[in-house]
Amino acid sequence: MSDIFREVEEDVRRERFEQIWKQYGDYIIAGVALIVIAIAGYELWQRYEANQKLKASETFIAAQQLADTGNLAQATAAFTIVAKDAPDGYAKMARLSQAGALLASGQNSEAVMIYKSIASDDNGLVGDIARIRAGWALAPGGPRADLETILAPLTDATSPWRFSAREIFAYADFHSGNTAKAQNEFQSLADDKSAPQAMRARCGAMASFLKNGGMADYGTVPPPVTPPAAPATPVTPTP
Repeated sequence: MSDIFREVEEDVRRERFEQIWKQYGDYIIAGVALIVIAIAGYELWQRYEANQKLKASETFIAAQQLADTGNLAQATAAFTIVAKDAPDGYAKMARLSQAGALLASGQNSEAVMIYKSIASDDNGLVGDIARIRAGWALAPGGPRADLETILAPLTDATSPWRFSAREIFAYADFHSGNTAKAQNEFQSLADDKSAPQAMRARCGAMASFLKNGGMADYGTVPPPVTPPAAPATPVTPTP
């Protein structure tokens, strides 16, 4: 009897499956096809991304080699290509390097503009690095308001870049002729045990340099005094 019931159950299941297949078979086939297409598309996209990253890496390395050998104009053009076409990570690094090449070639304003753009677009590590580099570019003579604006997010007491920002401000005060303020700022950093050791040593040396006169003009060295010539000894004629 159990075999008969089992056969009946199997027939019922087979009949239900056939009904479901007739009603939904096309949809099932279409769904499976979509899954296969999606997997194939994902794999193709991964390969495309890998190729793009490889091309970006090769172009970035070539651009860096141009910069290292002093071909700044060509390096800037190559970095511009990477910044425009490469994946996000390479693009950000290329923009930083592009600004660095411009800065090295004396195009400070153009470099600072790129640094500001990076800082505006990125709230993470890359943006902070761009702010620091822009700060150093502005410190020797850039507008103080621009310097304060670009470094403002880094001056928070919890920012790991706060010491770098303080050093840049001290350097800017030194270049603006505010020697006393710069000396105090450098000395404060030198005495701050929370600051990196290398920075403390550097700022301590700078504070001592300014305390001892810095770049004050002490006049010119007087020419050496030439002693008067000894009188000539008269020659006695031989008899």
